[in-house]
Amino acid sequence: MAKPTDLLQGTLDLLILKTLALEPKHGWAIAKRIQQVSKDALKVQQGSLYPALHRLEQQAWICAEWRPTETGRMAKFYALTAVGRQQLERELANWTRLAAAVDMVLQEA
Repeated sequence: MAKPTDLLQGTLDLLILKTLALEPKHGWAIAKRIQQVSKDALKVQQGSLYPALHRLEQQAWICAEWRPTETGRMAKFYALTAVGRQQLERELANWTRLAAAVDMVLQEA
């Protein structure tokens, strides 16, 4: 059986983009938000999160700036760009199609 943290390739990008659609967040807050919203079903490890953030930043889907956190320490905050919002819409449409196709196969008697 797959571990809850095993994600389909590309799913992490979608989850990060969706999380950042609400407001800018630093890496730890992104991981916590995904874990919270999924009711602990998804736990994003730092070894997966930070390479994904770097990749998304290179693609100009997100941008980053150093700012103080609620506790006063400096952290890199990530925000969705206009191009990132467009990519989020494409990713959501692709996910919806994939989920519907998988559901059709699972519903087949």
